[in-house]
Amino acid sequence: MKVERFAGWEESGIGEAGWDALARRAQAPVPFQTWSFQTTWWKAFGRDPLHLFGVQDGAGDWVATLPLYPADGGSGGPLRLVGGTELADYLDLVAVAGREEEAWKALLPALAQLEVTRLDLRPVPARSPTATLLPVLAGASGFVCRLEREDRCPLLELPSSWDLYLTHLSGKDRHELRRKLRRAQEADPRVDVARTAAEVEATMDGFLDLHRKSKVGKARFMDATMEGFFREIVAAWARVGTLAVWTLGLGGRPAAAVLCLEYGDTVGLYNSGFDPEARALAPGVVLIARTIEDAIARGFRRYDFLRGEEPYKYGFGARPTDVMRITLERS
Repeated sequence: MKVERFAGWEESGIGEAGWDALARRAQAPVPFQTWSFQTTWWKAFGRDPLHLFGVQDGAGDWVATLPLYPADGGSGGPLRLVGGTELADYLDLVAVAGREEEAWKALLPALAQLEVTRLDLRPVPARSPTATLLPVLAGASGFVCRLEREDRCPLLELPSSWDLYLTHLSGKDRHELRRKLRRAQEADPRVDVARTAAEVEATMDGFLDLHRKSKVGKARFMDATMEGFFREIVAAWARVGTLAVWTLGLGGRPAAAVLCLEYGDTVGLYNSGFDPEARALAPGVVLIARTIEDAIARGFRRYDFLRGEEPYKYGFGARPTDVMRITLERS
């Protein structure tokens, strides 16, 4: 295995097509590890220097990439995975499934040569080979590895029909969901979904308005830089068919909107917003229910609520899955 280190995205020789080919061949492909997300995030929030590692096998084929950056802006670390912790729900080594061990065995000695004392890798799915391999491999390169649960992603396994889904809910949750759906029907509901790039672009002003209205914290979060990032990454995801923007109108007014990621056999609830004046009609719950119903009808196997254990997610029948923080420190 050969490890190369690059200081810029275009210098790597991997390129967008090669990078995304690796991301698609990963054990658990996610939109956060695509070239578009990584480079869009870097342009908005990245801090030089970029430490971009590529791993090639004996045939010269790329088998893994690992993009890192200094979290505090200094050259001494700690280093984190490009993509950050606020906007990416899953990050990891980008590697061909089954070749993670080879890649980490090659990368760890190269990482040990950096002038940093700590690598802070998160949010890594607990099911990732990285979480199993690094505690075993780190010591040979002079690192001490520590694992801790950072967060949880509530995950819903989808049955074959909406009616069957409802039977899987607890009696209380099923009653509450049906009650909220019936009540929304009295307010002349209209559900729209945008999937093409043009449709998505036309919905973004409305989504951002509802997002900022939701609560004070979301309004602070969605500053000018964050808005620019969202507009760019949403457009990129829409161009490749990964994103859907759902909007619920009640009484002729926009009441809720959600961004859903559609990848592999999974629909992910990425972000949302709602009008507080419509709170009594639970517009967020009503709209999410419709996205779950659609996911079932279109044959998706999982609905991922992504990071955060807000109670409403478990009301939909989701079960917790762990997301890890993996720290490598020099021994």
